[in-house]
Amino acid sequence: MYHHTLNSTNLRMSASISTPPTTCSTKFVTERTRHKPIYIIRSLKRSQETGLTGLQIEPKKSLSRILWTDAAIEAIERKANSKKYKKLWPKAVLEALDEALRANRWVSALKILGLLRMQHWYAPRCQTYTKVLMMLGRCKQPEQASLLFQTMLSEGLRPTIDVYTALVSAYGESGLLEKAILIVDDMKSVSDCIPDVYTYSILIKSCCKFNRFDLIKEILAEMSYLGIECSTVTYNIIIDGYGKAKMFEEMENSLLDMIETGSCLPDIYTLNSVIGAYGNSGHIEKMERWYDEFQLMNILPDIKTFNIMIRSYGKAGMYKKMISVMKFMENRFFSPTIVTYNIVIEVLGWAGNIEEMDEYFKRMKHLGMKPNCITYCSLVSAYSKAGLIMSVDSILRQVENSDVILDTPFYNCIISAYGQAGDVDKMEEMFMAMKERNCMPDDITFATMIQAYNAQGMIEDAQDLEKKIFATKDCSGISHCIFTC
Repeated sequence: MYHHTLNSTNLRMSASISTPPTTCSTKFVTERTRHKPIYIIRSLKRSQETGLTGLQIEPKKSLSRILWTDAAIEAIERKANSKKYKKLWPKAVLEALDEALRANRWVSALKILGLLRMQHWYAPRCQTYTKVLMMLGRCKQPEQASLLFQTMLSEGLRPTIDVYTALVSAYGESGLLEKAILIVDDMKSVSDCIPDVYTYSILIKSCCKFNRFDLIKEILAEMSYLGIECSTVTYNIIIDGYGKAKMFEEMENSLLDMIETGSCLPDIYTLNSVIGAYGNSGHIEKMERWYDEFQLMNILPDIKTFNIMIRSYGKAGMYKKMISVMKFMENRFFSPTIVTYNIVIEVLGWAGNIEEMDEYFKRMKHLGMKPNCITYCSLVSAYSKAGLIMSVDSILRQVENSDVILDTPFYNCIISAYGQAGDVDKMEEMFMAMKERNCMPDDITFATMIQAYNAQGMIEDAQDLEKKIFATKDCSGISHCIFTC
């Protein structure tokens, strides 16, 4: 079954690496079973589509679970720094590696993998290397991926098509498209590693991500020459890529090509990509027209479809239509999710409709939905824009008394709010609070603070912060250096 569009994290591997590798080694043996992957397109930015649905008594990943996971990883990681631990319990090591991969903690994952390779029961497996390579791709570590690939070869493993595809993804995710294409070319010379539709789909996804649409036609021509037909996944990637780049003519042409194949019919993800492209660009009439066209194709909307339409109407200032979509959802038994409410709160905040925004915030909590960082960011931004700094103080107290995991975008919002209000002391207090929460500042954090200092005539403070930033730019841990200055 086809689920979603491309996500390199779910490449063809159904078995968890937490299964102890006590079976036969994969040295010079091609993996017997290859499953079709479940692909999902996910934004690299913090996405609102990760929200929970329905009543929520506890967050999906509770604070206690996060702390337990961190402790487990760190305990195994400490052992990885020593060469004397060679008889550890397989379950502990493999679960720690699995958790590090899920959390995209690439440094920890590589240390734990090194510890795993030291164990007396260890047998190399291509599947383990594939998962680590995919994680390195997500973490934009192509050099580490290349080194890991060489390590795998040194263990006598013969790369499978999964391994090669993971390496293509690792290079592609960092925009090293030429290297990714070279890997695909290398695959053609290996008899049992000929690139397939999944490999090419990942390569096309990388081209779309870095706006190298000039390469897509060449890749499609190569696929046709090799007799590899595009799948629904492939077409959805292309349609989504053109849509995000506002290349609407190419998007519609790709959609028509998809329909004409007869074997790759549009689905709900095609619908969401097309109406999302038009809606985000303010082409409301075209969004509505294509919504109707998909209805005629018997492709019914889902909760994400309605969220896209709500955001699109909100950005266009069509608030009556936005509210009508929510009412339509309720009539059709689509329960609004935290994502839905976050969008409405954000849109009303943009419009300066604070009273109605507060009403939806209260309604959300009344339904048992726990606000998350995105909710609080939208509220803080709206209150700051309206000059309601006391309301920002109230939000801060709510956050401090909750188990919400705060992130850098939240602190950037609240630092900006206090900076614009001229409360430099509170702004600096929030900056230091980031350290206590192990939340690293970014370029936006520093730019916001420098702007606030300059606005208050604190030129020396702004220059001092700039000097600290420049002095530590060559350090790998710029945020840590700034904190300790």
